[in-house]
Amino acid sequence: MGGTKAKGLLGGERISEAEHAVMEALWVRSPLSAAEVGEAVGGQRDWSLATVKTLLSRLVTKGALATEADGRRFLYTPLIERADYVGGESRRLVDRLFGGRAAPLFAHLAESEALSAQDIAEIESLLQELKQ
Repeated sequence: MGGTKAKGLLGGERISEAEHAVMEALWVRSPLSAAEVGEAVGGQRDWSLATVKTLLSRLVTKGALATEADGRRFLYTPLIERADYVGGESRRLVDRLFGGRAAPLFAHLAESEALSAQDIAEIESLLQELKQ
């Protein structure tokens, strides 16, 4: 998998919030069968196995998951790394809402009191590392 970019694999198609929940389960542990994915996410969201299978099918079509036959079932494995997906989504957010600049994003978070003291300390530490 090593560093494949989400945008290239997905051909520009976005992953929905529901599909993202399925991906999170598979990023934690894979390969998984549809039933195992259903156990991981279905209970939290009250999804049926049919719903989980539909989401898995969409993710395969989008190029986010690979399937492998295992007897009478299929096993699903992510084709994109979580870090690559998060990076792409973060970039899209900054581009769309903040004109491609991160500083206004942090200003907005600070003004809306969405940053804890620990968040601010971690950001300051990261900025110091980036300066070096």
